Amino acid sequence: MSADPAIANAAGRPVARRVLRDSVYEVLLERVMDGSSPAGSSLNIDSLARQLGVSPTPVREALAQMEHTGLVSRVALKGYRVADPLSDEQMEELVDARAAIELAAVEKSVARHADLLADLRVAHAHHVLSAHRITRLRQEGPPPGFTDLREYFAADWNFHLVIMRGSGNRYLLQMAESLSAHVHRLRQTIDHEIYDVDQAVAEHAAVLAAFESGDPAAPAAAMRAHLAGVASRSRGLD
Repeated sequence: MSADPAIANAAGRPVARRVLRDSVYEVLLERVMDGSSPAGSSLNIDSLARQLGVSPTPVREALAQMEHTGLVSRVALKGYRVADPLSDEQMEELVDARAAIELAAVEKSVARHADLLADLRVAHAHHVLSAHRITRLRQEGPPPGFTDLREYFAADWNFHLVIMRGSGNRYLLQMAESLSAHVHRLRQTIDHEIYDVDQAVAEHAAVLAAFESGDPAAPAAAMRAHLAGVASRSRGLD
């Protein structure tokens, strides 16, 4: 099979197809998350391939990958379309699943908190810096774009992943990483003009302080309060 001419690197060698698929995935994800491709809109593979200057294959592969996150759905004989935002019931189930996994990881991490603290402090510092950048952009303009928000969400999620890794349970970590794709749908439902950076930073600080306290019950209580706050804000109650 000949290489797609749009994916040659500077040395003239074809870039791995997986790299191209991932690049297409990022473009399509941005369109869905920033509203450029609104809920219910169709995603025509050939049209997208022409727009992106690639063959249909990486577009098809990227859409199949996105289908697993629930952000797009495939309708027989009609192709792909952007999925509707999470319903209240789906949102509750996603938050419940996340809480079950994360609280189990927190409880297992408590016994190893001395080894966890350094990484958790670094992750929190990165989250704080990302949050400050979002706040500054909101105040000074232009408004935060997808790339800015993606960086912030990555820093936010990494704080949680540090605890997952600290649990020492590889299967909890795998489940959390799998669930992270579905968290995109939770963010898709939140109005782009509503940001919870201040609340999230404060709640992460409380989780970090709980681990630093040495109280074995404090980290789970702090994480439970944080996840309750996330659930409340995702429903627009705050």
